[in-house]
This record gives sequence, structure tokens and C-alpha cells, in this order.
Amino acid sequence: MYLPHPLQSRRQWLQRAGLLAASAAAPAWAQQPAKPAPAARRLMVAQLVDFSEAQQDVSKDFLIGSRAAWQDINSRGGIRGRRVEHVALETDGTPASLRAALEELKKDPSCLALSGTVGDALASQLAALPRQGGLDIAHAAPWLQNSSLEIDDNTFPIFAGRQEQIAHALKTLSVMGMKALGAVYASGRDHAAYHLEVERIASDMQLQLQSFQASGDLRKMGQKLTPATPAVLLFVGGTPELAEFTQGMEKQTRQRYIVALADVNLQTLMQMGVARQTPVIVTQPVPMVNAGLPVVRQYRDTLARLFDEPPTPLGLAGFIAARYAFEVLSRVDGPLTRQSALAGFQQRASLDLGGFRVAFNARRRSSDYVTQSLMSADGRLVG
Repeated sequence: MYLPHPLQSRRQWLQRAGLLAASAAAPAWAQQPAKPAPAARRLMVAQLVDFSEAQQDVSKDFLIGSRAAWQDINSRGGIRGRRVEHVALETDGTPASLRAALEELKKDPSCLALSGTVGDALASQLAALPRQGGLDIAHAAPWLQNSSLEIDDNTFPIFAGRQEQIAHALKTLSVMGMKALGAVYASGRDHAAYHLEVERIASDMQLQLQSFQASGDLRKMGQKLTPATPAVLLFVGGTPELAEFTQGMEKQTRQRYIVALADVNLQTLMQMGVARQTPVIVTQPVPMVNAGLPVVRQYRDTLARLFDEPPTPLGLAGFIAARYAFEVLSRVDGPLTRQSALAGFQQRASLDLGGFRVAFNARRRSSDYVTQSLMSADGRLVG
């Protein structure tokens, strides 16, 4: 199915596709139950979620995966026999909404940690704040795609960033003798946020880089590619924008490959349709959702039991983020408090989360684990 022209907003398309609630309120999967009365033994883990227009298709799947994990954890006894309350705090992706959410958490000492902040821009904002905006709390397993950000002692990224994802995808294409790379930015905002990082990565890989910035009509941009445009194009932007860009490439005679990163939602992309002549490679910092690893099987089984949603890479990432927080919190010695939880995370112990291994390096990051899916020219998804 092709998008109407010109490109309509992400919110409009997702509402019609049934992926988001049409009301102004947070969707049903994001709404919180009534808060219980404060209790001395209450345990709470908070998840900051960006519900802005640009991040909704990423945040929805990631949050569902996290919710499934925490519900499953509580059904098995929680932590030391105590139920863990999982609270998702909605933001609009702006610094002001992030500050408001942190101020709310400062008032609640039962909040042990932040787990699975999503999406990348929000996670980057939070990771850049000294001691998480004065909260001095563990920031565990954020959806942090930014490879350039220096990681502080309160932040614990377990997913591969852009640099690892790009390197993995381009290594697959290296047999083509590739010397040049095109970087397509879906908007001026995407260019401003990410071009320095992409330029650094291309320089590290000794690739000549040509950059293209959309000025509003991605379909026309795809139509205007010339024979001098590199055969491999790195797309930096969201799912609807990628679909429109490839549709503009429909009549291009030269074979090109699109490399998209983990913020592209594969399931949504397949529903929206892409140009059949253009293979799209999408990277994911998690195992394939049909893999036989224990954590993947547990995710699929839990999701099928609790939610009427298909398994997705972003959902699996949210599930793994919650499992990582649970494993570390379960190993904390003595009473569970915000301070003891932070000390537990700061050990940066290596963990095997059912086949997904966490092992921090000297840059305080883990990991370089990347898989990829190819959306072939005939519309099949190959993993």
C-alpha cells in the first residue's frame, strides 16, 4: 500500500492503521492503574517514554515488551517475593517534559531505578544530565542509539549503538567493494541531531560520504537521485519517511541498497509498503524474534499470553531491558533502596539473559550484538 501524497503525519497514518489510540489521552497500553497508597515495602521501577509524534511507533512496541516482562516477573514472585510496580511516565520528548517527570520521581523514594528509557533522543537527554537531573538513580538499559555520548557512572546501556549497527550492515555489503556511502536525512531535525555522528562513523570506516537532507518531500528526493549517487544509502529517519523515500525510487534504474537503523519499525514498514526494486536492510541490536534463544522464546510466550500483539524487535528490546533491570536488582545485597540499587548496577557485572549477553567494555557500554533483516526486492523479510 502506498502513502497518499504528500506525506501525511505519522500520527495520522498510525491512527488509521490501528497502531495508536485516536484519543488525545495516552493509549490503553500506556495508561497506568490507580496508584496504591504509599507502603513501606513498595518497590517501583520507572520507565520514561517519549510519546511524541516522531517516536510513537518505536515507543509503543518497546513499552509493550517491558510491560510483558514485568507482569511475567511479578507472576513468578517479583523480587524476593515482593511485587515490583512498573510505572511508565509519558513525555513529549522535550527537555521540559523530561524535567517534569524527574521532579515527580524525586518525590517518591520507592522508585529504585529507571529502566528502558525510550526513544533515543529522550535517552540521550537523560544520559547527558549530571546524575540524571539530580535524581542520582540508575539509568538501566535505555534505548540509547547515540554512539558518541560519553557514558557516566549512572547509565548502563546494553544495546549496540549506531556505530555498531552501521558497521555490521556495511560489512555485509563490503563484498561490493564499496568506497562511498550516501546518508539520507529525513528532516532538518534529523540532520542537526545526527550528522556529526554519521560523519565520524564514515570517517572511521574510511568511506567517502555524500549527505542528502530532505526539504519536505521525500518522494521527490528519491526520484531525483542521479547515477553519481552512492549505491548504498544510510537512511536516518522514521518509518513513514523511509517508506515514502523508497517509493520515490520506484523508477530508478540503478540498483541501490538502503540501510536503516533500529528505530525503523519493520512491521509498520511492511504494512506501509516500500519500492519493490530497492532492498532495505534494517539493523537490530537484539536477536531475531524467531530465534531459538531462551530469552526470545520467553518473550514470544509471554507476549502471546498477555497481549494481542505480534512479536517485534523493538518489543523484544523492551522485554530484555526489563529482564536486565530485574536480574541486577535481584542480586543487590541487603535492603533494596535507590542507593543500593545504583551500587548494584555500578558493578557492571556480566550477565547472560537467556542467550543475550551483557558485558560492559572500557567505554561503559554493552554490547556490539547486532542482527539484521533484509526486506528483499520481492517484499519478503529475510533474517
